[in-house]
Amino acid sequence: MTEELLRLLHVIGATVLFGTGAGIAFFMVMAHRTGDPKLIAHVAGTVVIADTIFTATAAILQPVTGYLLAQSIGWSLQEGWIALSLLLYVLTGVFWLPVVWIQIRLRNLARTAAAAGLPLPAAYQRLYCIWFACGFPAFFAVLGIIWLMLNKPSITLF
Repeated sequence: MTEELLRLLHVIGATVLFGTGAGIAFFMVMAHRTGDPKLIAHVAGTVVIADTIFTATAAILQPVTGYLLAQSIGWSLQEGWIALSLLLYVLTGVFWLPVVWIQIRLRNLARTAAAAGLPLPAAYQRLYCIWFACGFPAFFAVLGIIWLMLNKPSITLF
């Protein structure tokens, strides 16, 4: 693959990760604010699908295109800004993986409440708070990665 194609694929991957993450967060928060189990179940179901199709695919391809791009250009993975990007990528994953499981649980709890005509249970509220809190470090880590990719600052880590 040419450097230009790898760069394009890498930027598209970053855009998909950031955009899908921000969109998912927005729609989940807006659905949650209604307190309507049926609406929340529907939105959370869509969010789980979007995370599977878009976020997971981009999350797998992003390190592959990044590695190939670095090799193509001749950058070492130990270059400070690349190493820090990789650390932030792992941090993002540490917060994103539980969020995926939580979204599935939120969807299921909302479906159960909607089917029974009941309000959302306390377990839903607790999980939503954890989901919401996990979003911040992941969001800012991705912003940091994008900043590092664009600016390539001279950073000494090793």
